[in-house]
Amino acid sequence: MSAKQHGQVLRLQRKHAPDPDRRPDPALGERLWRAQSVRNAIVASLITVILFCVIWSMLSSLLERVLPWFTVLLGFLTGFAVRRAGLGLDWRFPTIAAIATLTGAVIGNVVVAAGFTAAELGTDTLTVLKNVTSLTWPSFYERVITAADAIYALAGALVAAFFANRALSRRQYSSLRRWQEQQE
Repeated sequence: MSAKQHGQVLRLQRKHAPDPDRRPDPALGERLWRAQSVRNAIVASLITVILFCVIWSMLSSLLERVLPWFTVLLGFLTGFAVRRAGLGLDWRFPTIAAIATLTGAVIGNVVVAAGFTAAELGTDTLTVLKNVTSLTWPSFYERVITAADAIYALAGALVAAFFANRALSRRQYSSLRRWQEQQE
């Protein structure tokens, strides 16, 4: 056995030991910071919300059940889309994901309610959505939106905010911190 192996009794990989070979590279930190894109994050969140609302409406109509907990799933998908598209590192990206999820929860509930109303009226969902007036909204919020919907929407927004930021390795984080320190 070599002398290095005697230092580790079980010979397990060290995950928290400092890496003497790699110093934090401020250029890597700058590249990470510049790779962020608020525009891509917003576009990805909009696409996710629209597709999810359509799927949610179709699935609810197929099962003939309202699935309010789907907003938590919407939060996960929106947060993941913002993470992948935006490559965010600061507070803007969780905020984008949370706002998109809250908006998607409201839009999704409207579309699902329109789908059930369309089935009762013998028409299609788009016709119901086209004929919505300002008098429709108060009765919609009174009859359709419940406290459970609000709780699920807030939970979905929290999940979206949690998953929205980019996950960094230790080296990337150290490089980013070194670059930020140089900027101050």
